[in-house]
Amino acid sequence: MAGHSKWKNIQRRKNAQDAKKGKVFMRHAKDIYTAAKQGGGDIATNASLRLVVDKAKADNMPNDNIDRAIKKATGTLDGASFEELTYEGYGPGGVAVIVNVLTDNKNRTAAEVRHAFKKNDGNLGENGSVSFMFDRKGYIIIANENGEIDEDELTLEALEAGAEDITTEEEAYEIFTEPENFQDVVTHLTENGYEIADSEVTLFPQTYSALNETEESKMLTLIETLEENEDVQDIHHNLEESN
Repeated sequence: MAGHSKWKNIQRRKNAQDAKKGKVFMRHAKDIYTAAKQGGGDIATNASLRLVVDKAKADNMPNDNIDRAIKKATGTLDGASFEELTYEGYGPGGVAVIVNVLTDNKNRTAAEVRHAFKKNDGNLGENGSVSFMFDRKGYIIIANENGEIDEDELTLEALEAGAEDITTEEEAYEIFTEPENFQDVVTHLTENGYEIADSEVTLFPQTYSALNETEESKMLTLIETLEENEDVQDIHHNLEESN
């Protein structure tokens, strides 16, 4: 994964999203849903959920919105029936794409996702058509903007808790775990005073695809179009961005 920092991509994408009015709460809702789905809806026992809820509150997200996202994840939202679906396909230039959605109308969502792919020179495939090209890993970011965190000490703590690998990026450490060890590592690092900037169980591509300028522009447009869809929870791809 060296040379393909997910942290840098997260920062670039979130900064672009946050510049768009109305996107901040949507992003927080998705993060809350994901954390609650993975570790349960109790912030007292789910360190990842507590982290994303605190971030949402810092951006003045209403408590009702937070509660709704948690209830969606735990299946306790009255009068609503949501279904989790995964779409797989190829973007321009053959980039592998996986889209996870949460929807109360799968026909509408399927049509919208299909349209986004088609409009940007992509096409949907069958389930399993690209998922074999990704590995599922726990992912934790420890920000180090002031350079105050001792790398050796953090590495020992992370490995002791069950982490698989740790890499150093500009102003941050990226920690990788097996999915089953993810929550233990998050909890251990939090209890030992480390401030977690981001954490999730997610997919990492085994290889990356570089595109020419025109194809990359269309691929980024496809990603942005999907991100603007309220039903879309996560987008995974193996594009090697040029910047």
